[in-house]
Amino acid sequence: LQIVESGGGLVQPGGSLRLSCALSVSGLTLDDFVIAWFRQAPGKEREGVSCISDSEDSVKQLDSVKGRFTIARDDARHTTYLQMNSLKPEDSGIYYCAARYAYKGCSLSSSMMDYWGEGTQVTVSS
Repeated sequence: LQIVESGGGLVQPGGSLRLSCALSVSGLTLDDFVIAWFRQAPGKEREGVSCISDSEDSVKQLDSVKGRFTIARDDARHTTYLQMNSLKPEDSGIYYCAARYAYKGCSLSSSMMDYWGEGTQVTVSS
């Protein structure tokens, strides 16, 4: 299984970014997994940002991103997205996409995820 994130970069406070997470796995499809985004700032622990279930009927989000970040999935394109609006400097960090087998359900706990991408850097700064 391979997970590849993209879309990170440098943005000013108040700006927006859309991260993408492409998943490829032999014999399975994206709807066999729940997908979550995590982030890690220097010197801090990795924290769960948002998770979307395979059927899209369950979304978990970190309180500090509610109303600003939106997670969505396009199973036909094997891709999950994290739309980030009204970005703040404290949103900076490496953003990781992770997958968990769908029967286990959504989680924002990093220890619960089965597969990880390499991450993409997001920097919010003026």
